[in-house]
Amino acid sequence: MYDLKYPNIMSVNLLIVLIFPSLVLGPLIPDIIVSFSAVFFLYYSIKNKNYFYFNNKFLIFFIIFCIYCTLISIFVAEDILLSLKSSVFFFRIGIFSCFIWYLIDKDKIILNYFYYSLLICFLALVLDGYYQYFNGKNILGFELQGTRVSSLFGDELIMGSYLSRLFPLLFALFLIKKKKKFEIYFLGLLFILIDLLIYMSGERTAFFFLNLSTVFIIILIKKYQIFRLVTFVIAIFCIVIVSHNSSNLTERMFLKPAKDMGIIKTSEIRTIFTPIHDSHLRTAFSMFKDRIILGHGPKMFRVKCSNPKYANGINPCSTHPHNFYAQLLAETGIIGFGFLLSGFCYVLYCAFRQFKSILLREKRYLTDYQVCLLAGILIGVWPFSPNGNFFNNWLAIVYILPLGFYLQSIYSKK
Repeated sequence: MYDLKYPNIMSVNLLIVLIFPSLVLGPLIPDIIVSFSAVFFLYYSIKNKNYFYFNNKFLIFFIIFCIYCTLISIFVAEDILLSLKSSVFFFRIGIFSCFIWYLIDKDKIILNYFYYSLLICFLALVLDGYYQYFNGKNILGFELQGTRVSSLFGDELIMGSYLSRLFPLLFALFLIKKKKKFEIYFLGLLFILIDLLIYMSGERTAFFFLNLSTVFIIILIKKYQIFRLVTFVIAIFCIVIVSHNSSNLTERMFLKPAKDMGIIKTSEIRTIFTPIHDSHLRTAFSMFKDRIILGHGPKMFRVKCSNPKYANGINPCSTHPHNFYAQLLAETGIIGFGFLLSGFCYVLYCAFRQFKSILLREKRYLTDYQVCLLAGILIGVWPFSPNGNFFNNWLAIVYILPLGFYLQSIYSKK
């Protein structure tokens, strides 16, 4: 009933599966894959008059948000063309997630392809990352960034971001795969190495997201709960050892944030995250207070932040305020902010239902697979941490990936 007829499904499957390694190469190739896939899927859906995969509340909600952002880019933004670059084609991200859902429905074997593609990427980064840590440079000649490991990402310090944001998806795919005993031991060792490597990347937000998703998963899953708890505890023990031997890493990951936020008192001044983040957030809030309902338009923070009317703190300007919620308040107002907040509330609602079913010993609201996917979604909608540009293509793709798998898992039963 829902079959789409198109020529070479193997080539399309291969293209989608390559999304994980393409994300290591930079933003261009994954954006091409996503854009092509979205156009491809739209064309064949319209051609075959098959709209099943578009008729779900998640995509409808996302499309409404995209239309809203496009309208305020046209009618509100000071620089219309700059703003439209972020908003007008943002809908392709949601279409791509539905395409993943469709491909899984058509042939479940693609889940194995996704698993091995992501596993190979993680394994390559782990091997190369530790090689870089112990030798000072990786196999491509990229040197350590001070004491921070970047592996194949070079001078772009986002290796930890890649690993931490996609780890819940890797765990989810691991859970549903048929496994031999040696594979479980191998994955256990790999998980420990991944946890430690994320810490060694020096990316505080990535390390926080790792801990957030891990605690979320350990509390709410059943079958591999002890497995993940043991690997996480061993990783924490290794992190303590590494911290003891690297004062620079300890300073960056723990002491400096504690000082900046006033947890360790060094002065009477307290900031949100860091002084620079604090400056960006206060500037974004000043912009929000000026246009509460609609905001200033997508991508307008970089344009307006230098205005003395909004500028706050030591360094008010950047391309974005380094927090999704602050950015949407400033650029899309309370309406755009509400869209993202509703996603966070949905995750909390599902987590509450799952926790309640565990306490009452009822049938679990979510499968372990869905819990891990929801943990990946939680990272994308978490409000209380620094993060990148909400409309950044690379980040948007990373955050939307678990959603396609999650949609398939909840709608396939229906």
